[in-house]
Amino acid sequence: MTFTNKIIWITGASSGIGKAIALQLAEQNCKLILSSRRTSDLQEVRLLCANPKNIEILPFDLADYLQMKPIVKEAISKFGKVDILINNGGVSQRSLIIETDISVDKKLVEVNYLGTIALSKALLPHFVSNQSGHFVTVSSLMGKFSSPYRSSYCGAKHALHGFFDSLRLEHDKDQIKVTMICPGFVNTDVARNSLTGDGSLQKTQDNATDNGMDVNLFAQKMLKAIEKEKFEAYIGKSETLGIYLKRFFPKLLHKLILKREVR
Repeated sequence: MTFTNKIIWITGASSGIGKAIALQLAEQNCKLILSSRRTSDLQEVRLLCANPKNIEILPFDLADYLQMKPIVKEAISKFGKVDILINNGGVSQRSLIIETDISVDKKLVEVNYLGTIALSKALLPHFVSNQSGHFVTVSSLMGKFSSPYRSSYCGAKHALHGFFDSLRLEHDKDQIKVTMICPGFVNTDVARNSLTGDGSLQKTQDNATDNGMDVNLFAQKMLKAIEKEKFEAYIGKSETLGIYLKRFFPKLLHKLILKREVR
């Protein structure tokens, strides 16, 4: 699979991974629809991209998960179809379970899980009608194993894997592909924008994120995984080994994470 002549819709496109993906895809012969909550930020990204005439913006909030059908209709109207949906939008968390108000759990589920699956379900009939389509969902290594201070985030990301594994099985007959992207630590503002126990933003960077993979290198690896139509891709530094430790040596992984005291 190549991106040539594809129409690609990216959520969370105003910063971080989404922005990096948009900038790299804009260099290729494809058309983009960029979404996030803030129109001004999307316009800035669009103007930074090569061939901005091939780029449309569609601002919306993933938390409004009951409003996805009209949003999908508008997205399709931009270029007449959508070939690939990159579900990248979301929010992270940094707080202990005992200190996290249930409203924060609700917010993480609404944005990271319900918003993502509602958008994907609304687009699914379009893919079925075309007998082609590719859902790319940015999960996390935390969608495969867990870490302290991220309980709500881990729960929502784990749930995405369950949903999209089912979708892949149900719609294999319709030539619909699903790729789950599982980042490790990537140097973006994800930590600064994370919710704390009372729902406020953390606003500070953490060491693990600051020392994470360069976002542009991550975007290159992510696009290669999409092109290869991988079921899952684990992209990061040494933290990706946690996938295999969880599978074969779960107690060892538990002890290693406790020693690292990840924030």
